[in-house]
Amino acid sequence: MFLKKDFIFTAKEHPAKGIMAAILGILANVTLGTAVFLSYRSGGEVTPRHGTAGLLSVLFMAAGLILGILSLTEKDRFRLFPVLGILLNILAFGMLSLILYAGAYVSL
Repeated sequence: MFLKKDFIFTAKEHPAKGIMAAILGILANVTLGTAVFLSYRSGGEVTPRHGTAGLLSVLFMAAGLILGILSLTEKDRFRLFPVLGILLNILAFGMLSLILYAGAYVSL
């Protein structure tokens, strides 16, 4: 007769902390990108607004990394958003490191 396909259902959910870590990673990257773009548009002149954007992105990435690591330790949860959040926050940290390195050591 007909073979019945069995479905496996799971009780796993995406952790809210992991989703928030991914959102904070996106915000950190967008904030840094916007600060760099606006600084480029103004001819390289850096205003206190650009520094404030950099500081805000540091706060975003620190909170995102902490939330991502905490959400990875939860049991029976999907790992997509925590890993994505950690990677996005590490990317923002790398971007900030390159910006600081270029500002300190690269002279044109």
